[in-house]
Amino acid sequence: MSKGLRLSEKWFRRGLWLVAFVFAGFLIGLGGTIVGDLPRVERHYTADDFMDPVAAQQARAALAQAESTQQTASDALEQARQQARVARANTQSAQQTFANWLSTRVATARPDQDPELIERTRALDMLRAAERETQRAVERQEQIALDARQAEQTARRTLSQLEEGAGDALREARRAQELRVFLYRLALTLPLLVAAGWLFAKKRKSTYWPFVWGFILFAAFTFFVELVPYLPSYGGYVRYAVGIVVTVLVGRYAIVALNRYLERQKAAEALPDARRREELSYDVALARLAKGVCPGCERPVDLKDASIDFCPHCGIGLHDHCVACSTRKSAFAKFCHACGTSAARTPVDDTRPAVPGEGVADPVSAAPAGSVATPPVQSSPSS
Repeated sequence: MSKGLRLSEKWFRRGLWLVAFVFAGFLIGLGGTIVGDLPRVERHYTADDFMDPVAAQQARAALAQAESTQQTASDALEQARQQARVARANTQSAQQTFANWLSTRVATARPDQDPELIERTRALDMLRAAERETQRAVERQEQIALDARQAEQTARRTLSQLEEGAGDALREARRAQELRVFLYRLALTLPLLVAAGWLFAKKRKSTYWPFVWGFILFAAFTFFVELVPYLPSYGGYVRYAVGIVVTVLVGRYAIVALNRYLERQKAAEALPDARRREELSYDVALARLAKGVCPGCERPVDLKDASIDFCPHCGIGLHDHCVACSTRKSAFAKFCHACGTSAARTPVDDTRPAVPGEGVADPVSAAPAGSVATPPVQSSPSS
């Protein structure tokens, strides 16, 4: 249709489409903000909301105490093991020294060394006792660490059982919450979609069509982007069901629209040629002619063929001749392209004075079709 518009009108229409897109953009931004804030109207559920608070608190306290005890026991165990390693090293060193001394005593066999033997043996026994004490300290700390680990495992099992019991209830609550939020979105978007459909059907060609189309784009974006991704899945059944319903509705609308269009075309093709051209919009006719189709039935016609003045499909006149200069022109043109005469001008009536005998109709030829002309009665000479 743009080929039949004035240059300024084309730019004005482009500017109005820009207004429509900008208007839709602001509406989409506002709608996105509202839809994004909808989950805030619902409470955020956690597992603690579905657990026994007293049992959960006791289990967490026991877990924290066990972890603290285990950490303390681990540090003490590391210290005890270090002390045991030192004591073991001292004992081994004393044993080596004692063995060397025994070797010397056997070589010399001096009796005066017996008290020293007793003293060295006593010192070695003390070192072994100290080593054993450090080993017992290690064992005590290992027992404390083991008890702490077992207590921690017990507390974790208790807490895990409480969380597992609350998990099903939490998932069910979240599913219900998601469904409610989806219904909130649907309650906002469905009226917008209905309003957009009504505007598309009734107001898309009105004076304020940029705002109408902006609202239509906003409603379509809100439905397909802000609503469809949040459809509850339930294994895909809901999405497929919604897709089927939308497809059926759109397909039904397309079928009904096609049938109505064909009925309108059939009724229009039954009208007289002149009336059909009057009812066709000038811009629509020019746009269809520019596409090489008949403005009346929209079937292809070779408009470059100078011998084709009427559509071979519906019979509407495509070309006629100027009443002033007889130039062949488009039947939908408002003015002759050769002399500029208006296509609505009728031929000027002939006001020349009548010539005797001129314009007198032959009685035979002037008789109505299907009737027998009666020749004039000749008067006899005698009368």
